[in-house]
Amino acid sequence: MTLFPLHAFGARYDLPAPLYLFLIGAGAVVFVSFLLVLRRPVTRQQPAGDDVPPVPHVPSWPGWLMFLVAVVLILGGLFGAQSTPDNVIVTAFWLVFWIAVPISVAIVGNYWPYISPLNVVARLVGTRARLDWPAWFGYWPATILFFLFACGELVFNGVTTTPAGTAQVMLAYGIVNAVMAYLFGGETWLPRGEVFSVLFATWGRLGYFRFGTPGSRGFFGGLHRPFEASVSRLTFVLMLLVSVSFDGLLATPAWKNLVSQLPDALRPGAPGYTILLLAVFVLLVGVIWGLFAGFAAAVRAVGHLDEPLLNVVAGLLPSLVPIAFGYLLAHNFGYLAINGQLLIHQASDPFGMGLNIFGTVNYEPNRNMIPTAVIWYFEIVLIIGVHIAAVVLAHGYLGRAARTETQGRRAEWPWIAAMVGYTMTSLWLLAQPIVQEGVKG
Repeated sequence: MTLFPLHAFGARYDLPAPLYLFLIGAGAVVFVSFLLVLRRPVTRQQPAGDDVPPVPHVPSWPGWLMFLVAVVLILGGLFGAQSTPDNVIVTAFWLVFWIAVPISVAIVGNYWPYISPLNVVARLVGTRARLDWPAWFGYWPATILFFLFACGELVFNGVTTTPAGTAQVMLAYGIVNAVMAYLFGGETWLPRGEVFSVLFATWGRLGYFRFGTPGSRGFFGGLHRPFEASVSRLTFVLMLLVSVSFDGLLATPAWKNLVSQLPDALRPGAPGYTILLLAVFVLLVGVIWGLFAGFAAAVRAVGHLDEPLLNVVAGLLPSLVPIAFGYLLAHNFGYLAINGQLLIHQASDPFGMGLNIFGTVNYEPNRNMIPTAVIWYFEIVLIIGVHIAAVVLAHGYLGRAARTETQGRRAEWPWIAAMVGYTMTSLWLLAQPIVQEGVKG
């Protein structure tokens, strides 16, 4: 049984034209869409509702069923076969739960509270708060935990993506969830500290159904509300962009060439390489913060907005969530299609115990199931589409925040510069592992 590397693809696609033409064309499409949206009328009514509403109380049996599944996975990871392709826990957690579930939440809506075993346990042990949630905590616990999970996938994957390593991650986080809920109460911990409640509430703003949360029904219906204007909350949202961009950066030939020129102490396999990856990850968070805060400052200055800069960032940041989703889906599309096939093999023998329940234990994933050209053109359409959605959302926010329609339209020009630049950068990153330039002659 073969396990392909993260985001493995088939043969590289030979582009029919130089890559820069695709990038310029994509940026031009986004810019034209901006010109069309610019004259669109905007309602100046401010949307209401909390950033992350209280996690709803729902029937507990689906949560307990998922809790039982999690326990079985942990036991299977600890005591089953330690071959990653032969133990379902790695695929179930890092592919299904970490990637496929967020994508589905962003499409359907935040159904997570209805099935979450973490919510059931948190409310069971945290019936009352024993400590007050310090104001300075904000969303930092959820933000730090998201950073750690992202590092588990991207930096420490030599350990965390083994069956035992994945089981230990799940068990450790289950304990953290129970302890924090016991200390601060489930009703406080879940919406502000429990990373998956915050993560799926954020992705759920895109989904078609609101499931009781503020916003209008339909895609992107929850993105008209700003995020809470706190550094911790905004950092959490920006990390949705950073984590996937960082993953894409590691797949580029430019990064691989750079690493090949580093001293042995900083190359893959050495402890110094892990430190290097952590430093680059943190640096990217700072760079993204600086870039978008800078563009927000330009928007505020050009549009003469009255709101503080942090509020402007909080108002513009919802327009970046569709982009984060688009890049998450595009970057993982091939990975889901290829490594997701492991579930066919693992369904017959989930923990490598020598079973063959459905007769599929010898199934081998087809690496060329989806042609690379299809993946590339899907990525182009997707990235352009989500950037256009970002332009529309930013137009709505600035039309409400500015004192006049004229000032609101003027304020959009710095932001469209950011959107065009980010469109081209995203496509360039996505192109690196799957396409090659050159015209066939």
